[in-house]
Amino acid sequence: MFPSPVSVATQEDFLLSLEFDNGEERVLDMKPFLNFGLFRALQSRELFQQVRVSFDSVEWPRGIDLDPEFLYQKSTTRTPKCQ
Repeated sequence: MFPSPVSVATQEDFLLSLEFDNGEERVLDMKPFLNFGLFRALQSRELFQQVRVSFDSVEWPRGIDLDPEFLYQKSTTRTPKCQ
């Protein structure tokens, strides 16, 4: 079973910042997926920024969503910022 997202935020350049229920913080680059099917609508920055956590997935208006397996497998560990 894959961890579920507990929070999501958008970043510049169509990145999603994700926090999972196992405490991991990860980043998902959505650019490679924005030319396929329903995801084309997310090329609109206004729509892209409307992402939210819904149960164990993330979703946007218009019925666009991503399951926790996809989110976890396609995202990368966030590297800590240098201070």
